[in-house]
This record gives sequence, structure tokens and C-alpha cells, in this order.
Amino acid sequence: MSIELEQAFKEVLDLFSQTDSLVRAVLSGRRRNMQVESERIDIRPVQLKDRLAIQVAANDGRQTTTKNYAVGELDFRSLISSGYANILVESTNGAISLRITKKGEALIHRDKTKYEQNLEHDRSKSRLLAPNDPFLIEVGISDANGVVKPSRQDKYLQVEEFLRLLVPTLNNAIGAGQIHKPTLAKPIVIADLGCGNAYLTFAAHQYLTSVGIPVKVIGVDIRPESFKRNTEIAKKLGISESIEFRAEAIDNLKIEGVDIAIALHACDTATDDALAWAIACDTKLILVAPCCQHDLQTQMVEAPEPWNLLTKFGLIKERLGDLLTDSLRAAILKNHGYRSEIIEFIGGEHTPRNIMIRAVKTNAPVDPAEEERYAELIKMWGVKPALEERLASN
Repeated sequence: MSIELEQAFKEVLDLFSQTDSLVRAVLSGRRRNMQVESERIDIRPVQLKDRLAIQVAANDGRQTTTKNYAVGELDFRSLISSGYANILVESTNGAISLRITKKGEALIHRDKTKYEQNLEHDRSKSRLLAPNDPFLIEVGISDANGVVKPSRQDKYLQVEEFLRLLVPTLNNAIGAGQIHKPTLAKPIVIADLGCGNAYLTFAAHQYLTSVGIPVKVIGVDIRPESFKRNTEIAKKLGISESIEFRAEAIDNLKIEGVDIAIALHACDTATDDALAWAIACDTKLILVAPCCQHDLQTQMVEAPEPWNLLTKFGLIKERLGDLLTDSLRAAILKNHGYRSEIIEFIGGEHTPRNIMIRAVKTNAPVDPAEEERYAELIKMWGVKPALEERLASN
């Protein structure tokens, strides 16, 4: 239902102000031509030792920052009018969902469902993937009883955190018109490049399907044994119509209309293969977690002054090579019309390979100054990024 924006804000504020019945509020997405400080904000009442408070958890795409406010202290009116496109408020008496369109129109939906209030301050983090999900059992992350195996805990958390970044990024891209709104007739097409045992392939399919996002997921790995294993699992789960696997090299891969390219820990230049393919195919959203960046390290023979003060130490040279590799990859993406950034997608206690490159195709004009900085940097170090070579040969 379409109503005046100010009237919609008033309804949202009225429901939010009823603290005794408030369950939660969620702000996400971005209105056209507006910027927001956080990709998503979750707000809920919590019971502290001596008082009720309003807890605000803001996620900027890299990390979540939590702050508690006294009741009545939070300026919720300023938050909802700061540029968010999707606003949800749930209470024990019902809910209001507000979506602000590209034209600034307010579409409001009122829900009479009665939600349950939870005031626990330190409640455990909810999981996107239930450990007893059949696919987790089939791929070997959980045992036959639906319990995550101790040896697979880190992999389980890596996949979970990857999804926590994928979903809001996808929603924002859809809201900004960079990716089409998915339908059953035209689902979101995702390519998992170098899928291996397909932990992420199945996870993306199962989770996005569970939240009502129609998808077609394609897992690609050059190894025939991976293709056979993963195809059999898909058949066993009964999802072969919307997920498929291919035993092909990435540079020979032919897929039309891919919206999202993902790669979790594609080793060394396999990450460059994935990025080059995604750029060449005009993929709208790219999420890759690189691994084992050896290519540039072997090219760093003579460090420019005064950097040899660092590169004389093998460990430091290796880490510097990793940072240089991914920084150049992000720069190349930017020079091809992407808004690119490098973020941490999981804590270092779970894996030292915890960097993610996230890129959204915006077709923004290339800044000549950025191109000059890129050229100057590779000249200074005397290196040739593999991604640049891959793109030049396409």
C-alpha cells in the first residue's frame, strides 16, 4: 500500500516508541542518491542489570558495532530518514514493513502476527545454517546426528560469515538497481568458481532459497571427481533443477547472465582466473576470498627504497606480497567500473586467510588519477599482476 512518506514514518515511529512491546527494528538497503553509514542496523530492547535499554547493532560490511542507549535516548526518527530504503519494526502486537522506492514512494505493509520479545542481553548468535541441514551432513561438515564435526567447525563458520556478507550486499545491489529483482521466471544466477567440495555452493543455494530468493547456482571445478560427487549430492537432496555442477576450467567456462560470482579460498592465481572471468562476463557482484598469493611474491625481487627494510624478512615480505596482490586486484576492479573494497569476513582465529574482495558493478567513470596510481605502483615494484595479464588476453 502506497502512502505519504511522512505518514509512513509516523506509523513506524509510533510502533517503535512502544518499548514495552517492541521486539526489534531493522534498517537496511539504501535509497537512491543517498548514503548511509551502515549497511544494516538491528535494534532491540535488552534488559541490563538495573534497567531496560535499547541495543543498536550497526554493520558497515566489515564488522558489527554494538551500543546500548537509555530508553528514549536513541534518535530513531533521524535514523529512519537518513537514507535507508527498507525499515521493519516488529512488536508483540504486530509489525510494519516500509519500503521506499527509487521514486521516493512509501510502500507499507502491516502484519498482525504477534512476535515474541526477547530481552536477553547476551543471547547467542543465531545461525543462518542449522547444523542438521541435510546438505551439511551430505558434504561432511556435520555428522549423521546433525552436529558440526569438531574438525569442520572453522569451515562451517567461514561459510556462515560468507553468507552474512553475501545477503545484505545482494539486497543492497537489488535495491540500487544494480541487480534485477529475482523472480521464479528470472532467478539470481550465481557461479561458484573453483567450488571444490561445494560447501559454499550448496550453502548459498540452500540459504537464499530458505529466505525466498529464487536462485540458480552453478558450481565449477576442473576436477571430474568433484563434479561427480557434488552432482550426486544435489540429486540426493532433490535440488538438481536449481543447482548444477560443471567440470571445466574457468577460462573455458561459458555461462550466460551470471549476476554473482563467488570464490572461497581460490588458491594463488585461481583467484585471478575467477576475477578475470567475472569482469569479462560483466558480472554485477563479485565476492572472493583469496588464498596463497604466491605469484606477486616471486616477482618482488628488488624492493624499492626504503621498502627493503621490510622485505629482508621473509615473513614480512610474504605478508606484504599478499597485501600488494589484493590491493592491485581491487584497483583493477575499480578501473573496470566496479566499486571495490577489501574487508575481513571472519576472525583470524578461524583462518589466516580472512580477507575478502567485494565488488559491485556501478559503471562509474574511471578516475584517471586512480589509473596513474596503479601504474606507478606496479612500476615501483617491478611486478605484473596476473589479473591484468588475464584481462589483456581476453
